[in-house]
Amino acid sequence: MRLKIFHVTTYAYDPPPSGVIQVLRLTPGNHDGQYVADWHVDVSVDARLHMQHDAFSNVTHVFSHGPLSELTVHVSGLVETQDTGGVLKGTIERFPPGFFLRATALTGACAEMADLSRRLLADAGGDTLDFLHALLAQLGARLTFDASAAADAGAASATEAFKHKRGGCQDHAHIFAACARAAGVPARFVSGHFYSADGKQSREGHAWAEAFVPQLGWVGFDPVNGVCTTDAHARVAVGLDYLGAAPVRGTYFGGGGETLSVAVKIDQAGRQSQN
Repeated sequence: MRLKIFHVTTYAYDPPPSGVIQVLRLTPGNHDGQYVADWHVDVSVDARLHMQHDAFSNVTHVFSHGPLSELTVHVSGLVETQDTGGVLKGTIERFPPGFFLRATALTGACAEMADLSRRLLADAGGDTLDFLHALLAQLGARLTFDASAAADAGAASATEAFKHKRGGCQDHAHIFAACARAAGVPARFVSGHFYSADGKQSREGHAWAEAFVPQLGWVGFDPVNGVCTTDAHARVAVGLDYLGAAPVRGTYFGGGGETLSVAVKIDQAGRQSQN
């Protein structure tokens, strides 16, 4: 599938800060099943973007700028994807799978989550892949997707979202990763984009999880859609949780309040644009 992706992030400051520093994880990488044919990142201020790779091999752009009242980050590009049944190959891995057993403040598991994971693993006879598919189904039955939660992306922990039985795609990914880790299965958070053929496009980015399966390697699981990742998914960044894979993350000095708006549009190249 050829996916045309447009991503605009706008910050408004009142009063203006004396300076901002931003780290952008908005550029996807190449791997088996994904090829970045064209990609552009631009900011509305006169600042140099310093490209580098972070500890997880994510492509990052870092920039800083002096006083400003508004900042807009424009991203656009074309990504060619293939359906690999969720199996991820050809990525640069700087850490062994066991590193992704680490719990974070956003991916800790409460007693109920841990009990669920142990029961599902036992029911699967200890088979990792069967357990993960059972976990995907259980979370789909227990959790409700709440699009409004995306406005406070990554703020809720897995235990909080599990307690309320609802959340955005980031929350679902956190819960899946937390439950997998509680069963001794390495798992990590993934940020990216998802193309919906029915035209119901997300106005935000998307998030899912990857878990490590012996004999297969890393496999993508999308709890919101209840599927392993397909050619409709464009993978951008990974981390232990949302904070390690956030599309835009930074800080500002001085000034007052900050408001954020995000607009994402994804079209399939060669097909009529969907609004």
